[in-house]
Amino acid sequence: MSGNVAKRKKMSKAAFKEHCWGLAFVAPPFIGFLIFMAFPIVFAFIASLTKWTGMNNMLDNFVGLRNYIKLFTDDRFWKVLLNTIIYMLGIPCGMILGIIIAMGMNRKIKGIKVLRTMYYIPVISSLVAVSILWMWVFNYDYGLLNSIIKLISGKHGPNWLGDEFWVKVAMIIFMTWKGLGTSIILYLSGLQGIPKDYYEAAKIDGASGWNLFRNITWPLVSPVTFYLLITGLIGGFQVFVEVLVMVPNGGLNYSAATVVFYLYDKAFGNNQMGYASAMAFILAIIIFIITAINFVGQDKWVKTIE
Repeated sequence: MSGNVAKRKKMSKAAFKEHCWGLAFVAPPFIGFLIFMAFPIVFAFIASLTKWTGMNNMLDNFVGLRNYIKLFTDDRFWKVLLNTIIYMLGIPCGMILGIIIAMGMNRKIKGIKVLRTMYYIPVISSLVAVSILWMWVFNYDYGLLNSIIKLISGKHGPNWLGDEFWVKVAMIIFMTWKGLGTSIILYLSGLQGIPKDYYEAAKIDGASGWNLFRNITWPLVSPVTFYLLITGLIGGFQVFVEVLVMVPNGGLNYSAATVVFYLYDKAFGNNQMGYASAMAFILAIIIFIITAINFVGQDKWVKTIE
C-alpha cells in the first residue's frame, strides 16, 4: 500500500518540467517583491528604532521606541497631520463635481470626445509642471486668479500662497482640479454601465429628475465612489510634490506642510533618518486603519448591479 502511495507522489518528467517553468515565471515578481518591498519595509522599521542620520552606524545608535514617543509629543507633527486632513476636503468636492460633469458628458453631444480628453489632460500632465503653472495662477501680484478678482470686484485678491488660511484653500482647489479628470472618467464609465431599463421602469412609475438620481444613479455608481474614496484617502495622506514646488519651506509657520513633506524635511533636511522612518510607519498605520474601516463599512452603502 505504501509503495502505491510513493508511486503516486512521484512526479513525472513532464510534470516536473511544468513545475520548474511555473517557478521560473513566479520567481521574478517574487524576487522583485523581496528586493523592492519586503526588504525596504524591514530596513525602515529597524531604522525607526535607531538614531540613524544616514552617515553614522545605524545599529550602534539603537534607541528603541524613543522616536515613536517623541513623535506623539511633536506639535509640528500634529499640525502637518491636521493640514493633510484639511486638504482631503478636496476629495468630496472632486466627487461632487466629477459626477455632475460626468452626467453632462453622458450625452450624445457634438465634440464630446474632445471635451472628455481636455478634462483628462491634467491627470496625465507632469505634477511638477502643473504645480509651477498654478503658482502663477495663485501669484499675489500678477496671478491670473487675482487679476480676475480685481477685474470683477475692483479689489485685490488674497495672498493665496502666503497666508495661513488661504494657502489651504489654494491647495484644495489645485488638488481638486488635478484629480477631477479621473473622477469624471470613472463616473462616466459607471453611468454607461447602468441599464437603461432601470430608468424607463422608474419613469413609468412616475419618477423623474432628483428621484432618478437619488434612487438609481447614485446607488449604482457607489462602487466608483468607493474606489475614488479609498484611492483619494491613500493619495491624500501622501501629498508632497505640490507643497514642495508651490510653497517654499512648507509655507508661513508650516501652514501648508503635509506629513510626507515633514517626513522629507526631517530625513533629508535635518538628517534624522530614524525619526523620519518612525513617522513613515505611523503614517502607514493611519492609512491602513482608515482603509480597513472603509472596507468593513462598504456593505452598508456600496451597491452593485445584479
